[in-house]
Amino acid sequence: MTPARQRVGEHAVVLGGSMSGLFAARVLSDAYEKVTVVDRDELTGDHRVRRGVPQGRHLHALQARGQQVIEELFPGISDEMIAAGAATGDVGFHTRWYFNGKQPRRVRTGLRAVAASRPFLERHVYERVATLPNVVFRGGHDILGLETTPDRARVTGVRVQAHGGGTAEESIGADLVVDATGRGSRVPAWLEDLGFPRVEESRLKVGVGYTTCRYRLTSDPYDDEISIAVIASADLPRGAIMTKVEDDLVTLTAYGILGDHPPTDRDGFRVFLKSLAVPDIYEAVQDQEALEDPVAFKYPVSVRRHFERVARFPEGLLATGDSVCSFNPTYAQGMTVASLGALVLREHLASGSAPVAGAYFRDVAHRAVDGPWEAMTINDLAFPGVEGRRTLSTRMAHALTSRVQAASTRDGAVTEAFLRVVGLIDPPTTLMRPGMLTRILRGSRAAS
Repeated sequence: MTPARQRVGEHAVVLGGSMSGLFAARVLSDAYEKVTVVDRDELTGDHRVRRGVPQGRHLHALQARGQQVIEELFPGISDEMIAAGAATGDVGFHTRWYFNGKQPRRVRTGLRAVAASRPFLERHVYERVATLPNVVFRGGHDILGLETTPDRARVTGVRVQAHGGGTAEESIGADLVVDATGRGSRVPAWLEDLGFPRVEESRLKVGVGYTTCRYRLTSDPYDDEISIAVIASADLPRGAIMTKVEDDLVTLTAYGILGDHPPTDRDGFRVFLKSLAVPDIYEAVQDQEALEDPVAFKYPVSVRRHFERVARFPEGLLATGDSVCSFNPTYAQGMTVASLGALVLREHLASGSAPVAGAYFRDVAHRAVDGPWEAMTINDLAFPGVEGRRTLSTRMAHALTSRVQAASTRDGAVTEAFLRVVGLIDPPTTLMRPGMLTRILRGSRAAS
């Protein structure tokens, strides 16, 4: 428990036991006497897909930077997951990447990948948070609204009720409330009802649909790899990723954009896989044992809430994770950006006083969200059917990406630099440094 002289406040409440909520609870536990995590689901840390995570059956991944952050927040957790059966390898050497149907040079990047299902990962993070003596979980409760001071200038807690009704509402007082309820968060609407300005949103319609099937290996198509990733391109807006996970199982998620979604019947699913730019995944599943019928999930639009632009905001309330920004899931950025948001929260707590919403949200925007959101938007606008303004800088970024991917088929240094950008380790500007740009231009010309 945090010593009194370091304490920021008595009680913090996290709305939502999602990954972002667990990350928030971890950093809040260092600054508050007590942290309560409230969620509609019963939070027990078991291995099942939670009802509140409808996409939980599908493939999830921490980008390389997210893997670093989770290890920083929970030292030793990567080795724990590997010991419990998670697959592991080097991001560049043990993943068989395909961009525009072509394979980049394999290279050891030194960036660690830990491959596991969403329930497996969430369970290990939950178990770490549950061991913290000042963190308690209130599962099975609906979140009804915010409590405020009479002048509505400060949030003082939340109103909850046991799920299913039949019991009285309960108020949970708090010095700080952190919203981690995700893209469906009702906090912006509650703020409007309290008289605060509407939170501006940016939206990008992508019409992503993905379908997932799990397999038990009867033969090993990977050699020494842990994943095969065929990335969708403007020429063929279909992709799939087939990854080893825990318990010697494989999760295969195929996806398409703008309504071109993989079917959920097994024969149709195989036909979709056969249509990919390369045959590797289709061939890999032919002799494997499917454990269930494929299941689908649709993601129509990416949403960013610009809390950093709100001129007036109540004290005692913050937001994190998908409550701030919900990304196109095919880029696997969401959990990593949530972990970066947790680092921002930790730094704002380190001052010894409660975070100021405006400063916190500006830092979350600048240091966690802006880069991934811009990269996602630029990549999505490479697909002709995605609506949006294609500026000169956007078109130049498309041209550079095309050259990077071409050059990576011949130059391992370009592969490594590109994967470090994809993994949110380095900013895209590193690809434009003179020495790297020379390699990219030379390699792309040789590959053409």
